[in-house]
Amino acid sequence: MAELLLELLSEEIPARMQVGAANQLKASLLTKFSKAGLHPKRTEVFSGPRRLVLIADGLPVDQPDILEELKGPRIGAPNAAIDGFVRAHQLKSVDEAEVRKLDKGSFYFVVKENKGTATLKVLEAIVLEAIQSLVWPKSMTWGTGKNRWVRPLKSILCIFDGNVVGLEYAGIKAGNISVGHRFHSPSQFSVSCFSDYCRKTKEAKVMIDHIERCQSIKDQVHSVATNESLCVPNDMALVDEVSGLVEWPVALLGTIDKVFMTVPREVLVSAMKKHQKYFSLENSDGSFSNRYIVVANIAVKGGGQSIISGNDKVLRARLADAKFFWDQDRQTRLDSRLSKLEERVYQADLGSIRDKTCRMQTMAPLIAKGIGCSNIDQVERAAILCKADLSTGMVSEFPDLQGVIGKYYACNDGEDPLVCDAIALHYSPVGPSDVCPNQLVAVSVALADKLDTLVGFFGMGLMPSSSKDPFALRRAALGVIRLIMENQLRIPLANLLDGFYTQYEVNLKLDRTEVVSSLLAFLADRLKVHLKDSGIRHDLISAIFDVNEEDDFLRLVSRVSALGEFLASDNGSNLLVAYKRATNMVKIEEKKCGPINALGNIKISTQPKQFSELLVIVATHEVRVSDALAREDYKAAMINLAELRFPLDSFFDSVTINDKNNVTRLENLGLLKRIGQLMDTVATFSNVES
Repeated sequence: MAELLLELLSEEIPARMQVGAANQLKASLLTKFSKAGLHPKRTEVFSGPRRLVLIADGLPVDQPDILEELKGPRIGAPNAAIDGFVRAHQLKSVDEAEVRKLDKGSFYFVVKENKGTATLKVLEAIVLEAIQSLVWPKSMTWGTGKNRWVRPLKSILCIFDGNVVGLEYAGIKAGNISVGHRFHSPSQFSVSCFSDYCRKTKEAKVMIDHIERCQSIKDQVHSVATNESLCVPNDMALVDEVSGLVEWPVALLGTIDKVFMTVPREVLVSAMKKHQKYFSLENSDGSFSNRYIVVANIAVKGGGQSIISGNDKVLRARLADAKFFWDQDRQTRLDSRLSKLEERVYQADLGSIRDKTCRMQTMAPLIAKGIGCSNIDQVERAAILCKADLSTGMVSEFPDLQGVIGKYYACNDGEDPLVCDAIALHYSPVGPSDVCPNQLVAVSVALADKLDTLVGFFGMGLMPSSSKDPFALRRAALGVIRLIMENQLRIPLANLLDGFYTQYEVNLKLDRTEVVSSLLAFLADRLKVHLKDSGIRHDLISAIFDVNEEDDFLRLVSRVSALGEFLASDNGSNLLVAYKRATNMVKIEEKKCGPINALGNIKISTQPKQFSELLVIVATHEVRVSDALAREDYKAAMINLAELRFPLDSFFDSVTINDKNNVTRLENLGLLKRIGQLMDTVATFSNVES
């Protein structure tokens, strides 16, 4: 057994593309290995700023021999067919072929043994195809060549069992040569195997493993912070990104100029993280520190003071812009910027941002009243001001801080604290890990913002497709669901969606009924996704939602919970089987002879006592189930349904449903239809998967 080592060395690969490209390379090679009959015992990939590395260990030196069975003509086939078969497979005569008896007769077979090729030769095509098949989000050509790659490729190291694999790509011939760190060890070195490669790259100040670099960065950042009695906020996304920028991480401590410490913390963090990839620090009491950590890609003497000084200087220039906007913006009140929102297009067919805030100003107070919020004036004020910071210089420079900056400026203007908090939180929750607002003023404005967005885009027919969601409508829907569920809000969504529809002054393409119905279904689908992690089955949600398009999600979840408990019981599961049996029989007969009416309380024909008993029980339980649903006691409704199980089983055992007497047959089917209708008032049981 032998190993394959592949290194693709290029100019700097964007950090976000490295791990995905390495995994893509591994998957491609494994697929091609399998087709060639090669099955490595171990395959690993590594990625870094300048290189993708793959090791496939346990490959055979030669491909395995393959026995190929080739089917020929049937015994007794025309001589021309048999002669052609003999010539094609270079047989002396047809007697050299095997005869095998199959289902459709006896046939000639030839078994050939294909000798395996040397793996070294096979790998030339396999590795080249894998390199060519890499798909990058963005790629480029360079020089006079036509090959595309993410960045200009510099060298290819490819050896198998110590021998160079003879492939060429983008004018570069594979060899056994690599280089180390761009500054520490740029000289070339030869490699004989993977262990030799690992040792020499480490000596050349290169960590090839993304995970190893991440751990080194975390350890160094924590150590540097601890030495200064500081704390590092947990930010694995930043660690992961920085790991893609350095081959030999070295954490250094820098200082923020005190003149910038009056600027909001969020601005400083955003400037350092988004633009400079610095780690912000906190004091032991949780307050923001004027120190930061930069991870350099080089180790220098003297503690890296020259690097620290250079980064301090770069950060000073970046924060000078932020402080300028901070000082300038506060000279103008937030509410004076509202007219500027008329110049900002919300969506080409849906008007301006100002139009959106006017709709929110009307609807947010209605939401607030519906959820028991008493601070109606604050809700209305927050709805007016929540988008005003979009016209500030600070948000123009730091768009990720919209809302947060609005809060600071509202506080500066002396607005009510509830209004300020609602402005900061009205975009939330943005994603599944984002904090969900729980103060009712903020909740009201956040719901108004998201529901207005959903109604507008659905009204213009701009729904998400299976693969595209350019307006982030799924995210908005999930935000609505989290706001409702996490705050235990009883909201009739259909009325709210209808209300938002009426607020649009532009003519929406779809009518009101279609928009409300499609949006409720869309939100229900998002609810299924949201509840999936809780172990709640999607078919149970569909079964409840389809009962009059349930639009109170808290009530829906309560009903789903009761339905789940019901179906988990013996009575429930058996009744479901009986329900499907009954409804299927009715459907079959309706296809044959047309609609069947549900049986009333009076029967004409003579039926066994089981029929009469079931009819009485159904009539009684219709009243009980209706009463239970009216007082939202879903467990009681399910218990009443469960009591139908044994009478219905007895009915099936004692009665011939499709009786020869047509009157009796219609009564039987009518009773079954009535039972199906009763059960469907609780849930659409036909949606429940058996």
